Amino acid sequence: MKFELMSLPFEKTALEPYISSETITYHHGKHHAAYVNKLNALIEGGDYADKPLEYIIKYAGGAIFNNAAQVYNHDFYWHGLSKNATSCSVELSDMIIKAFGSEDDFKKLFLAKAAALFGSGWVWLVLTKEGDLSIAEFSNADNPLRHELVPLLTCDVWEHAYYIDYRNGRADYLENWWKLINWQFVSDNLAAIENDPLTGYAQVCNEDNEVCDYVDVMQENERTPS
Repeated sequence: MKFELMSLPFEKTALEPYISSETITYHHGKHHAAYVNKLNALIEGGDYADKPLEYIIKYAGGAIFNNAAQVYNHDFYWHGLSKNATSCSVELSDMIIKAFGSEDDFKKLFLAKAAALFGSGWVWLVLTKEGDLSIAEFSNADNPLRHELVPLLTCDVWEHAYYIDYRNGRADYLENWWKLINWQFVSDNLAAIENDPLTGYAQVCNEDNEVCDYVDVMQENERTPS
């Protein structure tokens, strides 16, 4: 299996003025592409050559894991952005209020955690095995799939995500990134699994998104003897 760089779900200029076309050219066309190319080189002819991305993330280590996870993380990041104004589903909004008190409190906490994450990494809105929303911070390439968490939304806080536009102003980047969140994508991710707990999938996930890819891998793993 050879992985390919995903096509952006928007034009390179679509997120301006908050994220410039120059940033997207480097972030997607250089950094993201480099992870894809490196992953393909690392797995060629090896045990992971025919494995899906989510399987590699769950079981690989070292450079193979790092590059696979960064491909997944960036795919998820781009899908989570939109030039259009979107809003949470009723179900997602209710769960945010239950978990964080209010949507505004959720925003403040998420952005505070993203601003405080030391070095490079990712901040995620995730669904836990207990069915609750939580904010998870991971350094470098680490992501929720390694921790039995279902990803719903992610923010990239590696400097290459914002340095061209904001220099070292991560807080300014985060505030403007929030304006671009594709809440339809987040809501769809939740809808895909809200009746199918992480600890025991009972049905096939038919939506075409990263969460369903993970669900399908988990189902297959449960059917395969160790």
